Amino acid sequence: MTKKVRVRFAPSPTGPLHIGGVRTALFNYLFAKKNGGDFILRIEDTDQNRYVEGAENYIVESLQWCGIPFDEGTGKEKGFGPYRQSERKHLYKDYADRLIANGTAYYAFDTAEELDAHRKQHESEGKTFIYNWHNRQKLNNSLALTAEETQKKLDAGEDYVIRFKCPEDETLTLKDIIRGEITVDTKILDDKVLFKSDGMPTYHLANIVDDHLMEISHVIRGEEWLPSLALHVLLYRAFSWEAPEFAHLPLILKPTGKGKLSKRDGDKLGFPVFPLQWSDPATGDVSRGYREDGYFSEAVINFLALLGWNPGTEQELFSKEELIRAFDLERVNKSGARFDPEKIKWFNHHYLQQKDDTLLGEAFAKLLESKGIQTSLPLTRIVSLVKERATFVNDFWDQASFFFETPESYDQKASKKQWKENTADLLQRLITVLENVTDFSSATTEGTVKEWISDNGYGFGQIMPPLRLALVGEMKGPHIFDIIEILGKEETISRINKAISTIG
Repeated sequence: MTKKVRVRFAPSPTGPLHIGGVRTALFNYLFAKKNGGDFILRIEDTDQNRYVEGAENYIVESLQWCGIPFDEGTGKEKGFGPYRQSERKHLYKDYADRLIANGTAYYAFDTAEELDAHRKQHESEGKTFIYNWHNRQKLNNSLALTAEETQKKLDAGEDYVIRFKCPEDETLTLKDIIRGEITVDTKILDDKVLFKSDGMPTYHLANIVDDHLMEISHVIRGEEWLPSLALHVLLYRAFSWEAPEFAHLPLILKPTGKGKLSKRDGDKLGFPVFPLQWSDPATGDVSRGYREDGYFSEAVINFLALLGWNPGTEQELFSKEELIRAFDLERVNKSGARFDPEKIKWFNHHYLQQKDDTLLGEAFAKLLESKGIQTSLPLTRIVSLVKERATFVNDFWDQASFFFETPESYDQKASKKQWKENTADLLQRLITVLENVTDFSSATTEGTVKEWISDNGYGFGQIMPPLRLALVGEMKGPHIFDIIEILGKEETISRINKAISTIG
């Protein structure tokens, strides 16, 4: 029987969730849904010194906004909880003791001072100190001590850590879904601490125990965990447990393509690296978020899905359902994926075009409200006219502010070019034509004005550009007769009169 697919995203609540973490969560989610499996959120908060207030809520809210819902986690208990490691700490000592009992781990009583002295001695000899097979018999641990000496130290309550006993001379062949076979010589591995003197497990032990108890079938995580793969596979073997399958995702690189994307890159180049805005509780510093910057979650997800994964086709635009159907871990690249801030804007522009105009009109109404503008103008219609040139809802103001504010000045270059000696006279005559129009719809005014231009032998270039300048203040905006319909007769004529008296 095929094992049920169960994957987990296991962030630490030490600050805001980086966009790289969002991609890891997304790939786990897509893989789970493609294979009819479960996506679990586990909070790895064993390092209480680095715990940041509000970070866990931020992680949950980020996943919700991005449309990456978890099937199991805090608040969605399914019999595998608790889902915070700090609430599971009673479990880990027992598992560490099992490894002591079967000889794959040992007590180490070395003090910080002793280890520091060893490091300094090695440095003075031009070497690097590694606690492993070549020196562990000479150090202060239960492998070098007799059973009686070890017990005496334990009874006396001496501080100790529990270290993993790495095999001395073995070549491990590890399998990774993305990277294929990896061979590791165990001689180069150190005896990692599994259980700390403060009674808390290290990441390595807690992560393996939790993945086993939560029946995780596939571990899909960032490339930075690749150096830990050998230890994790050895730990599964030490417990006589079946290891999950592993897949290590490529790094997300800076826009230059060199080095890992960081918060500093976003600050320097002016784009967010977090899904939501984050306010640091310690410093009060505020970091930008994609949500607050006006991005749609669908655009962010579509963009992230293609960072390191290739569908094998030319298709770039995917709904979430299409991503689930198309996603395949074996099509994830080994090499890093360059983060392109312009590409995510391209996606946002596309998704804005697909949005319902009524919803966009409501979003625009909120934007206007924030500027203190109350209006009875048809916002849904205005949005439909200007959205083609917009990437964000905020762009609607740049594209359509003239609907709400009569021009106070006129583009100098355009005035010089379009406003001729007889322009004021021609526009005065146009006012008379417009005053006699009863149906001020776009189609009717267009037909009437064009007929008047033709009947009088005027050129369209004599009337239309200066008319746009009078109504908008510059040479931009949608179809001029759509503008006229929305402004209405009174405002249209008032603006033409104002231009005549201002420009001359």
